[in-house]
Amino acid sequence: MEADAEESHYFVRDIEKNDGCTLKVKQCYLGDVGCVVWDAAIVLAKYLETKQFYDPSSGVNVWAGRSVVELGAGTGVVGLMAATLGAQVTVTDLEDLQTLLRVNIQENQALITSGSITVKVLKWGEDVSAFLPPPHYVLMADCIYYEQSVVPLVESLKLLAGPETCIICCYEQRTEGINPKVERKFFELLQQNFSCEEIPSDKQDPEFSSPDIRILHIRKV
Repeated sequence: MEADAEESHYFVRDIEKNDGCTLKVKQCYLGDVGCVVWDAAIVLAKYLETKQFYDPSSGVNVWAGRSVVELGAGTGVVGLMAATLGAQVTVTDLEDLQTLLRVNIQENQALITSGSITVKVLKWGEDVSAFLPPPHYVLMADCIYYEQSVVPLVESLKLLAGPETCIICCYEQRTEGINPKVERKFFELLQQNFSCEEIPSDKQDPEFSSPDIRILHIRKV
């Protein structure tokens, strides 16, 4: 009975991979922003499969063996995609989202054959020594929305990123309320230590992209 009650908290979102396999990502009916699969997370997950990163027909796999940290992982869909492509992934979020992350990793474990995925708690702005040396990639989808979290988020990026680290940030541009101000503040702080390159839509997944969802490559300067 208890298991049924537990199951009823979730509903599943299917994300089809280019190889025909399907990631099954559970979301919560009730809960905070971390409990649902946001569009930006799907756009970023599918971007990881584009030919510049992953093209089995020509033997290209940028993810094979690369260390990846995902910030604000939420349901874990982006980190799961990277792990299925061969990356060594650590997905991070706050303590109260760990259960959902673990459920989704368990659910998709069979698709992770050459990569790996582990879950750790990371509160932005706090000690990151458990995640060093710097990963090859830091992934973040829709992490720029709380005004009070902008400063600690940039702090975490500064602490995590090394000279070779590529931060791939995907976010939905929102024009209502405080969102434009929060975005502006994030990029002002970021530009003190990082350079940003916007990825044009023709380099993104042709089906999973949108004019109001932006993908940026961010590197230390």
